[in-house]
Amino acid sequence: MILRPFLHTDPVAISYLFGCGGKAAAAVVDPVGEIEPYLAAAEATGMRILYVIDTHIHADHVSTGRRLADAVSAKYVLFAEAEAAAPFHGVGDGGVLPLGNVTAEVLHTPGHTPEHVCLLVTDRTRADEPWFVLSGHTLMVGDVGRTELATAADEGARVLFRSLQRLKELPDYVEVLPGAFAGSVCGRRLSGNPASTIGFERRHNAAFRIADEDTFVRFMLEEIPAPPLQAAKLRGINSGFAPA
Repeated sequence: MILRPFLHTDPVAISYLFGCGGKAAAAVVDPVGEIEPYLAAAEATGMRILYVIDTHIHADHVSTGRRLADAVSAKYVLFAEAEAAAPFHGVGDGGVLPLGNVTAEVLHTPGHTPEHVCLLVTDRTRADEPWFVLSGHTLMVGDVGRTELATAADEGARVLFRSLQRLKELPDYVEVLPGAFAGSVCGRRLSGNPASTIGFERRHNAAFRIADEDTFVRFMLEEIPAPPLQAAKLRGINSGFAPA
């Protein structure tokens, strides 16, 4: 397994390159900024980028996903029912993206946005159990994603609550690799630590440990931070329907 995180500060976000070193098969998740760092990481590890995946249509920055995919002749991946312009490679809930001895299972986890997915990653040279989940803005370290950027806040919160139950079913040892950390506008109580585990978040993440849906909705409607600047415009650009 090769795993390379990219921590960004403007905007605050995390991208990843991961895959199978033995088969030289990689994916990049939620790329931000210039594409050269991803190209350099792939070259340094001897990997070919097969997929470029956006966990969701972002509202806080312009995605580099389509540009990177075009540059390396990879498939640009979004949830199959995303409201986005073609072309993109649509994946459904339960779909698997093969990367040599590594697999990424797609979990549709709407709530932060309707098309949001998480990726449950397994390295079959190590074990048949999943190793980590690339959780985007569904579950982050210390908080969960805000819910009013693409739907009504209360509606999104109810949908997100149900999505989080799927992540709660994962074993405690599964690592959580989110799409943001402290300083991001997409959460309220985010940690500066960019990684965690399902078990630690189950115990110490105030939003994630709420077991009642109505209580969760009330919690999510408290202290909603100011939205990202030009959020609707950024979603339009990232969906491919508006010019950059």
